[in-house]
Amino acid sequence: MLALACALASPARADGGACAEVIADRIQHRYEAVKDLSASFDQTTRVATLGSGAAAEPVEAKGTVVFAKPGRMRWAYAAPEESLVVSDGETLWIYDPAAKEVQRLAAGGGFLSGVAVQFLVGEGNLRRDFRVSARDCATPDVTLTLVPKQDATYEKIELSAGRESGEVRETRIFDLVGNVTTIRLHDLRTNLGPPASTFAFDPPAGVAVIELPESPQP
Repeated sequence: MLALACALASPARADGGACAEVIADRIQHRYEAVKDLSASFDQTTRVATLGSGAAAEPVEAKGTVVFAKPGRMRWAYAAPEESLVVSDGETLWIYDPAAKEVQRLAAGGGFLSGVAVQFLVGEGNLRRDFRVSARDCATPDVTLTLVPKQDATYEKIELSAGRESGEVRETRIFDLVGNVTTIRLHDLRTNLGPPASTFAFDPPAGVAVIELPESPQP
């Protein structure tokens, strides 16, 4: 513990790999003990524009999210429209009630919002799976940049986490075409033991089911 504290406190090392490794290890240690996680979220997506020179207006959304080992998640969007993304670890459903359709595909690493926070329930390993760098090491919140070591459906992820606690406050994912999705977590609770039904989905009557090919793995 003394070595960790010294690495964080030393300004000379704040811009190098030592700070990034210490914070990544602290995040990893914090969330490996987490079996499930529930939170409210705010999401902002900035869509890349080509040729027009004018920046597109960001798309705002909010709702609640539940994650649980192994590989289960439920994103319930409340605004700007109600929608649902849910996976039991094997099948991923993306439900649009207004359109009366649901997309079904094999669960995997291709769904970006899941990738951005799946490590919060101890899935994956930050230092094994990413090249990690850091900035703002002298401030209470540290920003880590995670560049995947293997081919992925995104360019990089940024995490903002408490320097001492390792608690993640915000994730930002940059996809391969320049879109940026930021997710801020609020009222985060862990180890509540959500029932299996939380991650189940049965298409309502009259809803069209669209089969999609399996998402590419990172």
